[in-house]
Amino acid sequence: MNTILIVDDDSHIRKLMKLYLENSQFKAREASDGKEALDLLAHEKIDLAIIDVMMPNLDGIELTEDIRSFLDIPILMVTAKGESQDKVNGFRAGTDDYLVKPFDPVELVLRVKALLKRYNLSLEKVVTVGETTIDLDKLLVCSNTREMELKKKECELLFTLASSPGKIFTRAQLIEKIWGYDYDGDERTVDVHIKRLRERLSTFADLTITTIRGLGYRLEEV
Repeated sequence: MNTILIVDDDSHIRKLMKLYLENSQFKAREASDGKEALDLLAHEKIDLAIIDVMMPNLDGIELTEDIRSFLDIPILMVTAKGESQDKVNGFRAGTDDYLVKPFDPVELVLRVKALLKRYNLSLEKVVTVGETTIDLDKLLVCSNTREMELKKKECELLFTLASSPGKIFTRAQLIEKIWGYDYDGDERTVDVHIKRLRERLSTFADLTITTIRGLGYRLEEV
């Protein structure tokens, strides 16, 4: 059972989140501000944190930065409606996703589940498609007959696609995941890397990257 930390100075919101999370088979822990959250994180195993931006003592942005300095867990930030700068600051601090108040508690649970799934994939550094293996640590693509070293961004891009064969990734999703939310370039960067990957991987029969017109790319299922 995954343990979710809810950090919000509003006890009613904490209660609502806890109710829906526990009804979905999660264990929920509560903190009313950032300092209380850090103390709890130091003594308990937490799998994901839901953090409100506006809090006394230590706000959500500062708390996220502190967590990122010593812990690698998914973080879902809760922002006020229309506060787009909070979202930008949150992503720069290291949050993985955000939810805008007022929110649907069902959507909250779905986002929590999606983040946990994403982190389980990202913590796994090797993925296999057919008879081909992509090793993110070594930046290698290996099959029974050959081995090829890739550049870091190429390998991260291929690893992302290969972690979910058949799933369509938009250019924006790939930019955010691999280059980061505050990347200053444009989405054509993805097209250039995909073209290079296709050329380099032409002899790996298990790795076919398809363009989905108007949407993005996917790695075909073997």
